[in-house]
Amino acid sequence: MSSRGAYVAASTVEDFLPAFKVKAVDSTAAGDAFNGGLAVALMRGQDLLGAARFASAVAALSVTRMGAQPSMPTARDVDRFLGVWSPSFTKEHAPVA
Repeated sequence: MSSRGAYVAASTVEDFLPAFKVKAVDSTAAGDAFNGGLAVALMRGQDLLGAARFASAVAALSVTRMGAQPSMPTARDVDRFLGVWSPSFTKEHAPVA
């Protein structure tokens, strides 16, 4: 749903997630970023809503950069954006409050 957010519907869940507010410069790969982010989050074991939130963050970050491939954030970028502690972070990479 682009800048409006994401609608999640499955047999056990139905919800609307508002979009993250970012300054968009290029939306070329936003859909691809969302789909890739959803797959990564599901592979990490997140539930569908958590995975959709992660995917929305991936897409939000991607539109802040020019191009398709160069705009794809890393999982670490997304975790920082969401303010999530990841076991792969060292103390020097911990999110700043």
